[in-house]
Amino acid sequence: MPLSDCYAIDTELVSQTILNLHCGKAPDITGLTAEHLIHSHPSVSIVLAKLFQLILVSGVVPAGFKHSYIIPVPKIKDCRTKAMSCDDFRGIVISPVISKVFEYCLIDRFQDFLKTGDNQFGFKKALGCSHAIFSVRKIIERFIKAGYTANLCSIDLSKAFDKVNHNCLF
Repeated sequence: MPLSDCYAIDTELVSQTILNLHCGKAPDITGLTAEHLIHSHPSVSIVLAKLFQLILVSGVVPAGFKHSYIIPVPKIKDCRTKAMSCDDFRGIVISPVISKVFEYCLIDRFQDFLKTGDNQFGFKKALGCSHAIFSVRKIIERFIKAGYTANLCSIDLSKAFDKVNHNCLF
């Protein structure tokens, strides 16, 4: 089923998306960087726009879009004086730059359909832990003010995230 023109990924969108890529990032698994696309011939945007339209119409993502690699980055600042273990690293995934362009084009065209709930605080612009803590605190205060007992359970996610400030959880 063809997409309406307002959802089509056209050459102009691809060109603008490429120009907005951040330079100086690590190359993808094939050695391609944002700089390669930024300084490429304008016909690359035409070819990529056609590829992205085919992906949307067929519903099939190229296998190469799924190939990435992980760079281990030390969490601790002084890694010379301490024996390090796997827990002292976090992984940064380097994805194919063309798949990033496709992702940014999808976000541009379909952002009206990509909404999150009001109760989500992570991975949203201008929201974070302090907002979540504030919301939890206000809810607890409302229950206590109404005469109810408020029970709170927290999970230590320090293995999933670098640190959890336990004092701030309340």
